[in-house]
Amino acid sequence: MNKRAVLALIGMVAVQAAAVAAPADEAGFECLLEPWQVIEIRTPVDGIIGSISASRGDTIKRGQPLVVLQSQSERVAVELARLRTKLDGAVVAARNRIDYATKRQARLIDLERDKFISAQARDEADAEKRLAEAELQSALESRDVAKLDLQRAQELLALRTVAAPFSGVVVDRMLNVGELAEAGSGRKPVLKLAQIDPMRADVALPAALFGQVKPGTKATVRAAVGGGRFNAVVRSVDRVIDAASSTFVVRLEVPNPADKVPGGSRCAASIDGVAPIARPRP
Repeated sequence: MNKRAVLALIGMVAVQAAAVAAPADEAGFECLLEPWQVIEIRTPVDGIIGSISASRGDTIKRGQPLVVLQSQSERVAVELARLRTKLDGAVVAARNRIDYATKRQARLIDLERDKFISAQARDEADAEKRLAEAELQSALESRDVAKLDLQRAQELLALRTVAAPFSGVVVDRMLNVGELAEAGSGRKPVLKLAQIDPMRADVALPAALFGQVKPGTKATVRAAVGGGRFNAVVRSVDRVIDAASSTFVVRLEVPNPADKVPGGSRCAASIDGVAPIARPRP
């Protein structure tokens, strides 16, 4: 083989090698863009649904009231407990008794000094004052208990309202106004919510790359739907390798403040400093 033929053959091999290597580097690691978390909303207590402020596809904000159960009796209980905290009649009466008992005791002390009354009358005056002080203490304790009753009634009323635990979207709505909402994990949920900012992408890496990826490493995710590229960061790395597949999972956090990341789309992830391992050619 002459020199020109050898060079031509080397050039063809280089081109083929570049063609094989380029797609692998460009493709990156396969992944799937998913909401950061998906939860089902249930009420903490049983009750008839009074209102639902969100439907399927709606955007929600953290802390926004979503589900309110009928709560007329609980509201009345709160007002009754609040009224009891303002009742000072027993406290005022006890203080008046103490004032009267104190003055009477002072008069009897003077009379006893002049030998006009017996010691028993003085003892009765002392006992009367102590009883009045005990009544005041009991009235003050009852007022403290009323404050706790108010707090308890307010907490029970708060259980009738379910607020959004995060900002996101409503994926589905299972119950409607007027239906019975039941507490418990085995009961039918009212709403299904998804947090889409940030999104997540779980990447299964071969065991040969174990130890090369650290939390905080920057990455890039390319969505199959729309072809958009999005910045990401490694949020967590599995500490255990799956023996069956000889892989470990790296979770990427993909910021999505403008809701442009297509949830549910397949994607390809490129992690800084980590290159895909070339598969052996058959």
